[in-house]
Amino acid sequence: MQRRQGYIGVLAPFCVLVIFLLLTLTASYKPVIVIHGLFDSPSDFQLLLEFINETHPGTNVTVVDLFDRTESLKPLWMQVEGFRRAMYPIMQNAVDGVHLLCYSQGGLICRALLSTMPDHNVDTFISLSSPQMGQYGDTKYLKWLFPQHMKSNLYRLCYTHVGQDFSICNYWNDPHHRDLYLNNSNFLALLNDERLHPNASAWKKNFLRIRKMVLIGGPDDGVIMPWESSLFAFYDDNETVREMKSQPVYLTDAFGLKTLDARSDLVFCIMPGVSHTYWHSNRTVYDTCVDKWLT
Repeated sequence: MQRRQGYIGVLAPFCVLVIFLLLTLTASYKPVIVIHGLFDSPSDFQLLLEFINETHPGTNVTVVDLFDRTESLKPLWMQVEGFRRAMYPIMQNAVDGVHLLCYSQGGLICRALLSTMPDHNVDTFISLSSPQMGQYGDTKYLKWLFPQHMKSNLYRLCYTHVGQDFSICNYWNDPHHRDLYLNNSNFLALLNDERLHPNASAWKKNFLRIRKMVLIGGPDDGVIMPWESSLFAFYDDNETVREMKSQPVYLTDAFGLKTLDARSDLVFCIMPGVSHTYWHSNRTVYDTCVDKWLT
């Protein structure tokens, strides 16, 4: 009996230490907020949740259930406001901050959230195959949404008041009609500070509260056009892709992109062989580009 009590006396502090370490490790992972893309819903992200739970057990992961499926066509500023209300309580309860993982169209929503929330506490913003510099291409989405329009004439619809009520028109960036884009785009042109507005300085300051921005994309995406838009590159008026550092928004540091780069807080992860709808369910993408940032 005395020997058993002795074992308990020796093991008890060890068990307490193990439990403490397990709780500490579990608590060390910041909450992850996931924002879906065009025509998606939380059910599409089940594999991603499994990946995170396997590599970072105990992580609080929220795939925000708003503007699902066809609702994702609603104007982006409307979506930004809805996602802001949903995310705010999660941020308030995260003393050490949160990570933001945003897919496709969701990456633009997240950048708008970061720019317009002066008190956000986002640590790492992961942009997963998102058209950060806009979209210009004939894809199956475009043909389904606007069967009477090709990329060459979609500007006739997108750069109108009616067109701007569709999310995809909010980031339609026609390199052949630059003036119309600048004058009529009420989302991307404002977000990029390509169109003057009084909140530009405040938005830039808010955006730069993040610690890291991770940009993920690849040449076999098939939907984001050009695919390099996911890396802040885009077409010139000859439809030649110009890299990020050649873009005016970078050169002028319009919204903080150059500052992030100078801080070494801009990360690129290029993955070939991944088509657009598989970015969030591809284990190699997760292990290579995402996993390390969710600590």
